[in-house]
Amino acid sequence: MEVADGVGVLRLDRGPVNALDRAAQRDLHRAAAEAATRRDVRAVVLHGGPRIFSAGADIKEMAAMTHAEMAEHSAALQAAFTAVAEIPKPVVAAVNGAALGGGCELALAADFRVCAEDTRIGLPEILLGVIPGAGGTQRLTRLVGIARAKDLIYSGRALDAAAARDAGLVDEVVAADQVFPAALRRARSYVEGPAVALAAAKRAVDTGATGSLHEGLAVEREAFAALFATRDRLTGMRTFAAEGPGRARFEGR
Repeated sequence: MEVADGVGVLRLDRGPVNALDRAAQRDLHRAAAEAATRRDVRAVVLHGGPRIFSAGADIKEMAAMTHAEMAEHSAALQAAFTAVAEIPKPVVAAVNGAALGGGCELALAADFRVCAEDTRIGLPEILLGVIPGAGGTQRLTRLVGIARAKDLIYSGRALDAAAARDAGLVDEVVAADQVFPAALRRARSYVEGPAVALAAAKRAVDTGATGSLHEGLAVEREAFAALFATRDRLTGMRTFAAEGPGRARFEGR
């Protein structure tokens, strides 16, 4: 992870296609935990470099695993991606080239996805005789809906960037050389925001998306009340009353 101006950039760097073997998954988990706790990190960008985001899991490594080995490993696999999804800060995936299988699942763990015009994104696991195992069946469904998720998972087909945007899988499509700058711009737009409130908003939205309306409302209510104990809430409301909206300078406390 590299940190500059409040943005932590998590760089996948396992050439040639950023295949996510067990070591890479452990590194990802550690980096996500670091990003979650560092006060100088206010937003996060996931980046696989200018050529490819990630072609997914290391198939050669997986092919050698027994049922017992995968039964033990699958929890660690999911935990690495869940650690990214639960970073209590805005997370943007900067996707160049392919984001397939585990690469797609990692992008799904982000709050937003910025992709290149030539990106291919999808979950091809069914073509290997398995299913997505790092959150794809759950996060894709919550993002694009049940029928569309089933179609993509059952067929294993990848979408181009335009089709992914139309499906709601991608938030922004730009030229390949503009992916990282666009993702960085989006991440930086949150850096000066109230960090505690942003974390609360993310937790409330994600809880509502994965649980019942009743559970979501309870989390929202508790988080809303808790924010009245923060300095940023005082700053925001006092500045609004004195100077109008959008002028507060938050401390993240």
